[in-house]
Amino acid sequence: MMPKQRDTEVPLLKCLEEMGGKARPSEIYTRIRRFFPDLTDSDLTETLTTGGNKWTNRIQWVRQRLVSIGEMASPEHGVWAITDKGRRRLAQMAGLGMSREPGLAKDSEEVRGGVSVNFEELAEDYVEAFKEKVIQKLQDLRPDQFERFAGVLLTAYGFVQVKVSGRAGDGGIDGYGSLKVGLATMNVAFQCKRWQGQVGRPEIDKFRGAIQGEFEQGIFFTTSDFSSQARDASIKKGAVPIVLVNGDAIVQLMIDKQSGVKRRPVETYEDQIDTLFEES
Repeated sequence: MMPKQRDTEVPLLKCLEEMGGKARPSEIYTRIRRFFPDLTDSDLTETLTTGGNKWTNRIQWVRQRLVSIGEMASPEHGVWAITDKGRRRLAQMAGLGMSREPGLAKDSEEVRGGVSVNFEELAEDYVEAFKEKVIQKLQDLRPDQFERFAGVLLTAYGFVQVKVSGRAGDGGIDGYGSLKVGLATMNVAFQCKRWQGQVGRPEIDKFRGAIQGEFEQGIFFTTSDFSSQARDASIKKGAVPIVLVNGDAIVQLMIDKQSGVKRRPVETYEDQIDTLFEES
């Protein structure tokens, strides 16, 4: 039987601690299985309705939750790591002789109980958590993979003749394409940064200098966000405008264009008992 997310948090932290504090996801997916001897081959190969593997998706959701509370981090792309806070959690539990943190199941039950109280609010929380999960996966991509991803996303948006440079020393241009605007066609270049810290104004100025005179617009993708100075510098009179697309905007664009994301409808119900006794 597939373990619940709340029951997978501690095993994931233990795996990382046993592996020297950090490891690649593919190694973790295999190693964490030993904590769940009841898992069958059928469980491990079960797929979601969207086509992805249910087991690895479950671990990714747990990882996102632990990152959000500071018990895991991503020190470099494609690597998961336990933090000092995560180690303290394991140490505290070991000292108490417990296999699961007190109150964790209770909290989860309270969350589940909230579905009937305010489903809309729960759905909003889910969307935010989903976006964070996707951003974490984007940060794990290699630089060339993230560049190709940006090219695919622009194509889904409506760009044509999209090309990805796929090489270093490209003058700050990771790719380019064309977008029809009214009767005109605009040539656009893009740059990608899988950063965790904010992108500052120097990066924007450097990118603009690389495309000035050759392209009518630039698009700057980052998995993190932009500083206020970078935002102020994105539009300058007489200079090529730079469209800033942060992590949240990237995921929203993926959702809007159904690129790398598949929408799955969820049914909700409303009782109509009172209507059974209404007089016609």
